[in-house]
Amino acid sequence: MKKICMLLALVLALSMLAGCGLAEAASVSTDGSTSMEKVIGALGESFMNENKGVTFTYNPTGSGSGIKAVSEGRCDIGLSSRALKDEETAEGLVGTVLAYDGIAIIVNPANPVEDLTMEQIAAIYTGEITNWKEVGGNDAPIVLIGREAGSGTRDGFETITGTAEKCQYRQELTSTGDVITTVAANPDAIGYASLASVKNTVKAVSVAGVVPSEDTVKDGSYAIQRPFVLVTKEGVALSETAQKFFDYVTSPEAAEIIAAAGAVAAN
Repeated sequence: MKKICMLLALVLALSMLAGCGLAEAASVSTDGSTSMEKVIGALGESFMNENKGVTFTYNPTGSGSGIKAVSEGRCDIGLSSRALKDEETAEGLVGTVLAYDGIAIIVNPANPVEDLTMEQIAAIYTGEITNWKEVGGNDAPIVLIGREAGSGTRDGFETITGTAEKCQYRQELTSTGDVITTVAANPDAIGYASLASVKNTVKAVSVAGVVPSEDTVKDGSYAIQRPFVLVTKEGVALSETAQKFFDYVTSPEAAEIIAAAGAVAAN
């Protein structure tokens, strides 16, 4: 009898330790858009600072992969830098707009071109304009840099410019950072990247005279912009921690953090 009591006490103690471990391991996992790295990283850091013992993780796999991760139950919240497609919502996925972001058209700082019209951008990417001199630049072939199929940034850029399935890319890269690095290293390159991620190693040109900025995205005057979307699954409840994170980042309280990261809060 004494042995049984000791065994029960040991099981109870282990159960209590496991419970404590679960409490300490409270976490929220996100997966998806590389363009959202700066925004979601700032929000995750702030959330952890306000909720001691909570772990926040972000897996930068691209919008398409993040949407798939939610659908397959491999993360709490997916991140997409494009609106969900009809077939995705038909599968029970739900998109909540977190913020709006401009897609900057970037060139090398040595490139003298400062402004392009939407028509010129489309003509450049579809191969109708192939030399920088045709748009006021140097006599040099234009090197087209873009994102891989499934990228939210690519989907947004091609949809807005009307170039879907027509772009003549020299390179299709798997992250916003790779696009910026490649354009920074090539004086004849052009690319597109999340405004929130643009660094001083590249130059963002104005589009039809409008400079990409938080203000021009907010007032709608900058034409090439898209949403940053949180993706969840209908009928699948988030964990207590994940729901708390979701409520936090979509509250007015988070707007200042989103703005500091270079995007425009939806709330």
